[in-house]
Amino acid sequence: MIYTLRHLTTYRYARTVRYARCTLRLRPRDGGGQQVLESALTLTPTPKSRHERRDFFGLDTVSLVIDAPHRDFSVEAVSRVLVERPPPPPPGSGAAWEAVRESALAQPSLGPDGPAHFLFASRRVPLEPAVTAYARASFSSGRSAYDAARELMQRIREDFRFDSKATTVSTPLAEAFRLKAGVCQDFAHVMIAGLRGLGLPAAYVSGYLRTRPPPGRPRLRGADASHAWVALWCGPDMRWIDFDPTNDCVVRDDHIVVARGRDYGDVAPIDGIVSASGAQKLAVEVDVIPEGEAAQA
Repeated sequence: MIYTLRHLTTYRYARTVRYARCTLRLRPRDGGGQQVLESALTLTPTPKSRHERRDFFGLDTVSLVIDAPHRDFSVEAVSRVLVERPPPPPPGSGAAWEAVRESALAQPSLGPDGPAHFLFASRRVPLEPAVTAYARASFSSGRSAYDAARELMQRIREDFRFDSKATTVSTPLAEAFRLKAGVCQDFAHVMIAGLRGLGLPAAYVSGYLRTRPPPGRPRLRGADASHAWVALWCGPDMRWIDFDPTNDCVVRDDHIVVARGRDYGDVAPIDGIVSASGAQKLAVEVDVIPEGEAAQA
């Protein structure tokens, strides 16, 4: 499947901003069943400087400095991506989770796809005993890591309520777990914390999810959203498998990966600072359009 992705972010400031620095992480990732065919950024106002680099985890980032006074700042990222992934492994595949845990500690690689970086607590994913205990219920002795993770994913989907008003981007993991509510970021962080608490390497994945308009209705422009899910290292043979606890599915061609990191802090689409006082308003429009399908304004 080939997708056209459009991600438009607009900031409107109550007072004039005279200086801003920001980092953008909006280009989809190459590899893992994906190929970026085209990618472009449109920035308003035009930045004074623009520096592109690839970070440790293989994420293409763009760092900007804007020193022209402005009241509006917009970033539009448009990409075309080919997604072709194999079907997920059959149930029962892979090594027992205890063997995966031991193998992860023995892996010599310190590269970005090695398990070592995803074994331990990170800033937004502390190891919470209550979350570890919740995950442990799915990991009976000798069960494959893949099967146990699938059950954990299903339980999160059943036990947690999707509520965009229950949490914010900065809500602590322990609070989201106590509420049993939140959004995809919260569900991914909870699942990662449970897996890491058992000694299993788990990464945070950000990107997009194909959505389907109701039968007979057009796709509305800007009505899609960013998404987040989990990658689990299932041993040296199966390696990384992606799980979506928000939708209870193993990832295939409906998911488009932008970035993978330890938690949301590694992959935030836009972050930075502005020199100004007063409030700001943020608006985000996202389109995930399969080839041959148009979006209605």
